[in-house]
Amino acid sequence: MIAGHDGRLSRLAARTRAAVLVGRVGGRPAPLVEVAGLLLVILTFSRLHAAAGKDVAAAATANAHTLQSVQRALHLDIELGANRWLTDHPALIMPAVYYYRLYYIVIIAVLVWVFVRHAESYAKVRWTLVVMTLLVLPVFWALPMSPPRFALPGIVDILAGHDILGSGHATRDVTSGRNLFSAMPSMHVGWSLWCGYAGWFALRGSHPRSALLPWTFPLGMAVVVLITGNHYVLDIAGSVALFAASIAVVSAWGRLAERRRTAAGKPQAGTRADAARKP
Repeated sequence: MIAGHDGRLSRLAARTRAAVLVGRVGGRPAPLVEVAGLLLVILTFSRLHAAAGKDVAAAATANAHTLQSVQRALHLDIELGANRWLTDHPALIMPAVYYYRLYYIVIIAVLVWVFVRHAESYAKVRWTLVVMTLLVLPVFWALPMSPPRFALPGIVDILAGHDILGSGHATRDVTSGRNLFSAMPSMHVGWSLWCGYAGWFALRGSHPRSALLPWTFPLGMAVVVLITGNHYVLDIAGSVALFAASIAVVSAWGRLAERRRTAAGKPQAGTRADAARKP
């Protein structure tokens, strides 16, 4: 009896190791393979993002001035007023900084939640996140942009004095290894949009009313990036455009893959004719 019990435990452990390393459980990809793939995407993004910020300070400032001119013409230049509103309400400064800095925790939490609780939705929301992360890199290379806190006179640099990650994260030191000139589009808003989308996509069928609540997160982030002087209105618009393009790419790829699977599963005309002639 003990031997049989030990045998079942051994088989269970073997199946668990196989699922974690290379298999699928409940329609989900293998966790360790999934983590490795996502870490590779993060590493690629971090390296290319940092490289895009080298020797572009002059171009980034010029682009920021051009963007400011466009916003004035469109009557969208609200960044200075929004920033002054925050400085007039100092009790809200630290909550805004925490909201701005700790959104990575929300991204990870949403990704894990969809993976564990909504396996049927995971592949699409994961690919949307990956595609958006990769699609933004050419934009950062082609259009370096200084944030308002660097390029707009009168803006109070909230992060310079209140950054919870340390003052080094908020400085203009281009030798820090970080890209300080990637304001367009705002990926704080872009990835927050993804969080809203992932929550909505997972809940839309079973809890249609609750599915609307995740969209409040990107709305809050849009406000925060404006009042802290980190992004322009058109940066937010750029994030929405990038997000929409990412969904379109993933949807188009999914339809193409489905057509290929359907075509592969259909018997060819010649095969059907041969089968009909057989007695």
